[in-house]
Amino acid sequence: MENVDLKNFEESMLDELSGLTVKKGPIDPELYQKYEVKRGLRDLDGRGVLVGLTEIGEVHSYIIDEGEMVPVPGRLIYRGYDITDLARGFMEDNRFGFEETAYLLLFGKLPNKQELFDFHSLLDIYQKLPDNFAKDMILNVPSKDIMNGMARSVLGFYCYDSNPDDTSIKNVLKQCIRLIAAFPALAVYCYQAYTHYHGNKSLVIHSPQPELSLAENILYMLRPNHKYTELEAKLLDLALVLHAEHGGGNNSSFVTHVVTSTGTDTYSAVASALGSLRGPKHGGANHKVIQMFQDIKEKVSDWQDEDELSAYLDKILLKDAFDRSGLIYGIGHAVYSISDPRAVVLKHYASKLAAEKGLDNEFNLYAKVEELAPQIIAKHTKIYKGVSANVDFYSGFVYQMLNLPLEMFTPIFALSRIAGWSAHRIEEIVNGGKIIRPAYKSVVPRQKYIPLNKR
Repeated sequence: MENVDLKNFEESMLDELSGLTVKKGPIDPELYQKYEVKRGLRDLDGRGVLVGLTEIGEVHSYIIDEGEMVPVPGRLIYRGYDITDLARGFMEDNRFGFEETAYLLLFGKLPNKQELFDFHSLLDIYQKLPDNFAKDMILNVPSKDIMNGMARSVLGFYCYDSNPDDTSIKNVLKQCIRLIAAFPALAVYCYQAYTHYHGNKSLVIHSPQPELSLAENILYMLRPNHKYTELEAKLLDLALVLHAEHGGGNNSSFVTHVVTSTGTDTYSAVASALGSLRGPKHGGANHKVIQMFQDIKEKVSDWQDEDELSAYLDKILLKDAFDRSGLIYGIGHAVYSISDPRAVVLKHYASKLAAEKGLDNEFNLYAKVEELAPQIIAKHTKIYKGVSANVDFYSGFVYQMLNLPLEMFTPIFALSRIAGWSAHRIEEIVNGGKIIRPAYKSVVPRQKYIPLNKR
């Protein structure tokens, strides 16, 4: 065949085969109820299906009163400590909290001053990437997606590790701490390679500075002039703390447990978690919040007019506006109903950064949508629990105020959540790492084989 015919043949065959997969793919929805299958490991009433135990993180969103599930304001617990208390503690002390939080998640206790200093020192040792790593693993093969580049880079660490397959606690801990320290550089360098090779921008690579916190180093490496305000760094650090862990039931942490249970190496387990987080239904939601608000700002003439704003949110929900998905992004959560504690904390400090940046009007718009959206959703949608703003609702706004590029939003999530993933990997190994085998029920009808010449 000529090249043009090959191309037509390829497209025709792919169209035909795609049609077959779509035709054969659907399963009768009633079968899920018949066999008591929990879609997404969650009951229709919102209660999670227990598949394991963890002491690392806990999400609390309801109480059981006489057999009934009663929603309560959301709480997020790290190793027994309420995230609100942790955030208040280091913010009022005017210090950075992510390194302390990583220590807590890994070792189950808050460090004293000397322990925290020593942990900082260990992170400082590991912040710098191995010689030629950036050139060989990132710059020579730049990815169009930062998360993809990070996952490939994490797998590349295997080649630079003298003992990559040793799953003893000491060795795995070393690998995990190394990744926690190196993730800011991985994310920033992958972004810089992307903008240079796919965006025709200048390539500027800055090495992390040992005297800076991980949050400060992100801004230091990302900005050409290295400049940032104290409030900017403190708010980015707070966002890292709020995203560091969310219990063993979230998708990427569950992936970490599942993959770790096979006995595989740390780099394969973390790369798998990155692949999970990359999905827009897990780590990429704040992209959509930013895009939705950009659309609202363009289409709503008076941001303070509740009637006009409500009418446009109505159109979004009815699939007549924005991306026509029928979703008001950043509103609603699989577990939280009355409030997401991360959103509550982030909103408080986001208002301060908005005042510093002269963006009070935009902050007020976010607050007003947060107030109106649940009312509109309740009016149009039958829901089994209330809805409230989730952490993505304000995190994207914070990142935008920090002038972080949109492509970096999900990587920022990853370089925070690596602390939780590391803790979950170690917990799985400590507890014996029994291989996790999901159970499935086959519902395909039996068929009689027909020889090829009779089909």
